[in-house]
Amino acid sequence: MEFSLGNYWYLFLLLLLPVVAILIFDFKKWKKQRKNIFAENKFHSALYSKDTTFSKIFPALYLLGFLFLILAMVDFLSGKEEMKVQQKVNSVIFVLDVSNSMNAEDIEPSRLQQAKNILKNCLLQMKDDKVGIVVFAGEAQSIMPITTDYTAADTYIDAIETSIVRRQGTDFLKAIETATEKFKNIPKGSRKIVLISDGEDNEGNEKSAIKEANDQGIIINTIGIGTEDGAPIPMYIYGQLMGYKTDVSGETVITKRQTEALMALAYDTGGEYLDGNNLMDSVSKTVNALQNQKGSAQAIINTQSAVHYYQWFLGLSMFLFVLIFLFNPKRDLNV
Repeated sequence: MEFSLGNYWYLFLLLLLPVVAILIFDFKKWKKQRKNIFAENKFHSALYSKDTTFSKIFPALYLLGFLFLILAMVDFLSGKEEMKVQQKVNSVIFVLDVSNSMNAEDIEPSRLQQAKNILKNCLLQMKDDKVGIVVFAGEAQSIMPITTDYTAADTYIDAIETSIVRRQGTDFLKAIETATEKFKNIPKGSRKIVLISDGEDNEGNEKSAIKEANDQGIIINTIGIGTEDGAPIPMYIYGQLMGYKTDVSGETVITKRQTEALMALAYDTGGEYLDGNNLMDSVSKTVNALQNQKGSAQAIINTQSAVHYYQWFLGLSMFLFVLIFLFNPKRDLNV
C-alpha cells in the first residue's frame, strides 16, 4: 500500500498559507505602528520588553502549524490506494430462441415454456454472477440489462412470447452480435452465453457467429430443446389456437430439433452442448458448466483504506500551536 494525496484539488487548500502569512505580517506591522503612536522609538526599550530570539520565529511556527494542519486535512479527506483484486465471476447472457417453432409441444407444455423454466431455475442456483437476457428469431433484442439483481427477472421472463420478435427465422449471428453489445464493458475472461434453442430453421450463419464469439472472448453454452420426432407448430392469435402451420402445399409443418449448429456453436467456442428436454438435469449441468468456466477477472478498486499519515501531520500541527501557547504568555506574536 502506498500513501497518496488522492484528489489533487484538495491541495488548493495550500493557498491558505499565503493568506495566513499576509495576516500575520500585517498584524506585526499594525502592532509596530501602534507602538510608534504611543511613544517615540527612543522610549521603546524602556516601555516594552525586549524581543527574544524565540519570539522572532513565532510567525514561522504559525505557518508551519497551518501547513501541517492542511496536509492532515488533505490526507484525511482524500488519501486512497488502488487495489487490484482477482475475482472469479461470470457475466452470463441467456439468449432465448423465440421463433415460432419454439411453440411446438413435443416438450410439455411447450419448447418455449421449457426454455423459460430452465432460465428461471438457473437463476435460482446462480450466485454473484451478472445476468442479462436477449431474445432472438430472425433478429435479436435485449430485454433485460446485465445485472446482479435477479428480483425482476421473473417479470421479464414471463413476458417472453414468440410474438416479441416480428421477423421470424433463427439468426444466431444477430443473437451473438446483440449479446456482444451488452458485453462491451465486461472483461473478456468473464463473458458467457447460454443459448437455448431448438436449432430449427437456422439461417446457416453459425460459422460467422462462432467467429464473432471467439473474437470477443465469449464462451457459448447451448441447450437444445425438442425431440427428433418433432411436432406441428401451433399458430396462436391473442392466445387462441387457430390451427397449425402449413407449407405452400397445405401440408402441416413438422418441426424437429436440429443439434448440429448448436453443437458447433458450443464446441468451437469452448462451451458445452446440453440436452434441455429434462428440466432439472439441464439446469444442474448448465450451472455446473458456468461454474467450471468462471474466469479470473482483475478489478481495480479505489479504497479509503490506504495508509494515512494525517495523524502525524495533525500531531505536528498541534505540537507547534501548543509550543506557541506556552512560550507566548501575552497570547500575541510578541512583537
